[in-house]
Parts: sequence; C-alpha cells; structure tokens
Amino acid sequence: MLQKQTRHYTPAEYLALEDEADHKSEYFEGEIFAMAGGSTNHNIIAGNVYALLNQAVADEPCIAFTSDVKILVKENGLYTYPDAMVVCGQLEYAEGRTDTVTNPILIVEVLSKSTRGYDRDKKFELYRALESLQDYILIDQERVYIEYYHKLEDGRWILTLFNRSDTDLTLTTVKARLPISRIYHKVDWSTV
Repeated sequence: MLQKQTRHYTPAEYLALEDEADHKSEYFEGEIFAMAGGSTNHNIIAGNVYALLNQAVADEPCIAFTSDVKILVKENGLYTYPDAMVVCGQLEYAEGRTDTVTNPILIVEVLSKSTRGYDRDKKFELYRALESLQDYILIDQERVYIEYYHKLEDGRWILTLFNRSDTDLTLTTVKARLPISRIYHKVDWSTV
C-alpha cells in the first residue's frame, strides 16, 4: 500500500521534495504518499507495455512514456506516476515543469496486492477527471488478467476483460493491437 505521511504540504512543497527525493511519491489533497517499489514481474510487464505502446505510436503524433513522467490531474490536484501512458498531439505540461504532463489519452497501471483496490477505485475516479483520458488499462501481475476501460463519446466508460494470453488487446484511441502474450512476455510465474 502507499505509505501515508501526516503533514499537509502545498503542491510547490511536494514538487520541491520530489525533485530531491531518491524515491517516487504521489501527492493528493496536501498529503504525500511514498510509492512502493515494484516487483520484477511488475517491471517486466510495465516495460513490455511501454515497448508495445511506443512501437504502436511511432508513426503517429503521439508519445509513450514510462513511469518516470508524472501526471497532474489539474481538476483535483493529483500528482502521480502511472506505469505507462500515451499523450497525443501537443504535450501539455504542468506550469513550470517538463517532467509532469496534464493531457494523457491512455494510462496503464500494473496491479500489485497493495495497490489493486486503489488503482481500480479511487485512482480511476481521480483519473476520470482528465478530459483528455480515453483509455485506462489495469494489468494484473499475478495472473493473465487485464481490465481495459474505454470512454465512449457520451462520457460513459465500458470495460472489456482479457484473461487469455492468445488474444489481443485492441486499443481504440491509438489504433493499436497489443498481443496479451507480449504484455506478459518473460514474466516469471513461479514467483507469484
């Protein structure tokens, strides 16, 4: 689970601390939450997804990012690091920052035991405030199981589940097909 600090911070204080920190933290409503380190399987999956997304958008006016770039949800003040994301069109940065974007169209989170509830519920609720967001993908690292949320034109979100490695995750927003077998490529199932 994210480790909660007790003091309230301003966004400027958080960003100053984050610039000097040796670990990543999330910020929301004045609180800073240390982000737990990921397992090797978490990192393998996140790397695979980033590579697939990066290849898929190579000839498009889009850019894929790893978890080193933050998102600011201006509508509610959340600062966080998704496992991967895609921005299309002009990059929109948080004021005075080149490490924080505000307009992802696709966000990917790799689930862990400690964050799966948060990623599915509260974090997704906070992310949905992003007008630009069209796709939200949750990937389980302990089994082949992917939740793909896509926003329809009327603002409703639809969910498609994937639990077989011989299928493809077809993305609507960036017009890409991600083979599930490649998302989980080289995952060590003996460690789960």
